[in-house]
Amino acid sequence: MSHVLFVCLHNAGRSQMSQALFERMAARHSAESAGSVADPGGHVHAEVVTVMRELGIDIADRRPQPLTNELAERADVVVTMGCGDACPYIPGKRYVDWDLPDPKGRPLDDVRAIRDEIARRVEALLNELVPQGESQAS
Repeated sequence: MSHVLFVCLHNAGRSQMSQALFERMAARHSAESAGSVADPGGHVHAEVVTVMRELGIDIADRRPQPLTNELAERADVVVTMGCGDACPYIPGKRYVDWDLPDPKGRPLDDVRAIRDEIARRVEALLNELVPQGESQAS
């Protein structure tokens, strides 16, 4: 079982979608998300909530979580999305960088495209985490 940390700048868009989609698809793995400049009093972007609800996933009550070394240390895989040098580097962790645009303020069609690309990448990541010969549902 692997633990994945999804990180973006504000933890109000890309990383929240990634965590929610990962949790939906992963049978045996866990995930968290955080932002390098997250405001814990903030909210997930409204357009992100809208496109996730279209998939039956409600993330309206989630709050941004600031990135800490402790969160990164717990993770087996750290997926970064635009946090640059603000993301901590923990030796021995696997890092993956997803170059994805920030959905904040974008038209819903653009946010849907970002969501769908995240879903594709999450599925590919999960396939890498599953040992050969086993299915994700096992």
